[in-house]
Amino acid sequence: MIKIICVGKIKEQYLKQAIEDYLKRINKYHKIEIIEVLDSNLEDEKDNILKKIDKKDYIITLEIEGQAISSLELACKLDKIFITHFNITFIIGSSLGLHEDIKKISNYALSFSKLTFPHQLFRVMLLEQIYRSFKILNNETYHK
Repeated sequence: MIKIICVGKIKEQYLKQAIEDYLKRINKYHKIEIIEVLDSNLEDEKDNILKKIDKKDYIITLEIEGQAISSLELACKLDKIFITHFNITFIIGSSLGLHEDIKKISNYALSFSKLTFPHQLFRVMLLEQIYRSFKILNNETYHK
């Protein structure tokens, strides 16, 4: 199971449609779930995120300070993680970032870029990369 814990809700219909499209695509390969928690202050966000995490999950936090890797490296990383963990949980923080306690429990800090992206758009970007990872792992063609 892949879980994506996100702070805040998506309001834009075009982003909701893109998210639903990628969820359908990914579900052909693996079960995936998006969990939204209330956009608040960092302390409350931390508490709400922690309630959604299983202690056995492999946690990947999305952080500007994290490690930047290629799509191929992400695919290989996910493949290796699933050998030892049943669940991978990605955590996308709010515009305030992530509480330090969440960063401390992270198994891996992943950065897509030094650039800052809107959190709503970033969900689509993460889903696309997860989908791309499954296409790579299954030796299926996908646009570059």
